[in-house]
Amino acid sequence: MASVLQRCSFFRRLFLQSALCVMLLLASPLNAADSLNVFVSIAPQQYFVKRICGNLARISVMVQPGANPAIYEPKPKQMAALAKTDVYFATGVPFEDMWLRKISTINPRMVVVHCEEGVARIAMARRLPGAGLDHGQQQTTASEHSRIMDPHIWLSPSLVMLQARNIFHALLAVDPDHRLEYCNNYRKFIRDLVELDIEIDQILQGRGKKFLVFHPAWGYFARSYGLVQIPIELEGKEPGPVQLSAVTRYAREHQLEVIFVQPQFSWQIAAAIAKSIGGRIVFLDPLAADWYNNLKKAALEISAALR
Repeated sequence: MASVLQRCSFFRRLFLQSALCVMLLLASPLNAADSLNVFVSIAPQQYFVKRICGNLARISVMVQPGANPAIYEPKPKQMAALAKTDVYFATGVPFEDMWLRKISTINPRMVVVHCEEGVARIAMARRLPGAGLDHGQQQTTASEHSRIMDPHIWLSPSLVMLQARNIFHALLAVDPDHRLEYCNNYRKFIRDLVELDIEIDQILQGRGKKFLVFHPAWGYFARSYGLVQIPIELEGKEPGPVQLSAVTRYAREHQLEVIFVQPQFSWQIAAAIAKSIGGRIVFLDPLAADWYNNLKKAALEISAALR
């Protein structure tokens, strides 16, 4: 109950902010304008931008279904489309490190918005719990600059609120003629995020804490709801024989019988581990386009796996 009250207190401030914005803009005249051409890096961002801009933008997704955002390379048709793009919404996934500068060179007038701005990153795990590491549940410090930081910031509703605010302010800046629509949509989106966050918190109440994943995509989700993800991959690297043995032993000791895998990565190793512990694999897609329902589904699947 305390966690729900704390969430409500935090989210109420966001409601008041967005409501004040709408009140200030009620008298603002709207002018007709062409739709914005927008690119986002991953499919969940398309959902976020769509919720705020409605039909006022044509939204294209860079990383195509089934592709890995860590190593993705834009297709020639995408590069051609980027030359006509008004806004690019980045989110901090690895492929952007190489390609954002090249994309900006192609289209210098394009506005690049870093949706991850203001989000405190956590470090990805290096070894299993009990081996001297916190599994990436703490925020990074200056002494940890060499650590690989977790990019999956879109898997926590509270962090999506920060990203939504960045999207919202960017849209106001590039398209002030439609600020009233953006304000109204932003307020509704925040309301839905609050409801989703509370619902997921209730789904996971009274359950176990640890769940087993192959690729460590669910660190922010776990931190938001008091859980711990146990990854088979460490810092995105496939496990060697020693690590596989340690994971198998750990899963047996803690009665972890479900391994969550995602379609963007090979799951044969996970299937072999599941067989050896008498468990099973379950697919969760952190890059699903239907972000809202997908996150709720993930909560239900993880809840069912917790003991």
